[in-house]
Formats: sequence, structure tokens, C-alpha cells
Amino acid sequence: MEERVLLFHGFNKSSCDMQTLSTYLEYHGFHCRSLDLPLTYHEFDQSLFIVEEILSEMVSQKNTLIHLVGHSTGGLLIRKVLQETQWNDSIGHCVQIATPNRGSHLAHVASKIIGYTEYYRTLRSLNATYIEQLNLPDITPFSIGAIAGTRNHLWLGKLLQGENDGRVELDSVYYPGLADFITVPYGHNEIHHQREVAELTARFLQTGHF
Repeated sequence: MEERVLLFHGFNKSSCDMQTLSTYLEYHGFHCRSLDLPLTYHEFDQSLFIVEEILSEMVSQKNTLIHLVGHSTGGLLIRKVLQETQWNDSIGHCVQIATPNRGSHLAHVASKIIGYTEYYRTLRSLNATYIEQLNLPDITPFSIGAIAGTRNHLWLGKLLQGENDGRVELDSVYYPGLADFITVPYGHNEIHHQREVAELTARFLQTGHF
């Protein structure tokens, strides 16, 4: 069975931001497709409909296993897709990279700026309260691995307590339903461009473990 990978970018990015990771994964034998998603001005869960259309197209084309990989907000979208998708039997392993599964403290700070998260609605949906209201299950039949960064060299990271990647705290990336969890010494904006992270991702997609 051919193995394909759908890649989901993060907040205020595009498919181009996942190109490095896509290239690495292609080298490991995966057929990759990076999506352009409305992850700036709309709540992240609204992208579900786009992903479902793409999955429907891919499933109808051939007998294929589809893995999901997301950076930051894209990783949260993975959990929403797994909660709602009708293509359960075609979904393989999933990898989240620097994903704020328990919400983003920086998004909470941004919400205090009048009008900011009303404009950048994706940030509003990264608030812990918003995520909790989606009732995303911790335990699912899908195998999900998460990679978290520990290099806090971004000035916004100084607003965070505890170990973080300059944008997202380690404690926010981890949750009990993960099949595996690993940390790497990279910051939020660089982590998904690293060969080591690509190799870890490929290993998880192949085996279900890092």
C-alpha cells in the first residue's frame, strides 16, 4: 500500500513553510502533499472541511494509507480531523510538531489586546478555553506522536513559565493520549526544518514510535 503524508502548516503560514520537511520525508519514501489552510483569520477547526475534501479525493484515487503531520496549529487541526473524519480506515500515523495541545499562553496574552484576536481569529482558537470546548479526546484509536522543542531563544518565550520553544510550553505539547513523546533542542520557528525532526517523523510514521 502506498504511503502518503498530508502536511499542515501553522498559524499565519502557508504550504511553503512545510517544504523542507516534505522534501526530507520524500527522501524516506513518502509521497507528500502540503496544504494551504486558512490558519490566520479563521479558527483552526474551520479548516476541517478543506482537509475532509482532500482526504475524500485521495481515498477515491487509489488504495492508500494517509499519514498526517502538523506543525504548531496544524497539529491541533490533526486532532480535530481525527475527531470528525469519515475516513478512519485510511488514516495512518500522525505526528504533531510543537503543537499547543493544552492551549497557548501567548495566544491568551494576545487576547488582552483589544481587537487583536477578533482579527487573527486563529490565535483566538489557540486559547486553552476554546480548545477545551472542542472536547478533543485524549484517547483515540489513532497513533499520535508529538515532538516538542526546548530552545527558548525568542523574546516572546520570556513571557512563558517553564521549559518552552519560545512560543509553546513543553507542558502544553504533551497530553496522556500520545503514543510517544520526545523533545529536541530547537526553537518553534526552526524545529520543523531540521533533518533530525524529519527523521524522527519518518520513523514514527513507519513504526508508531520515535
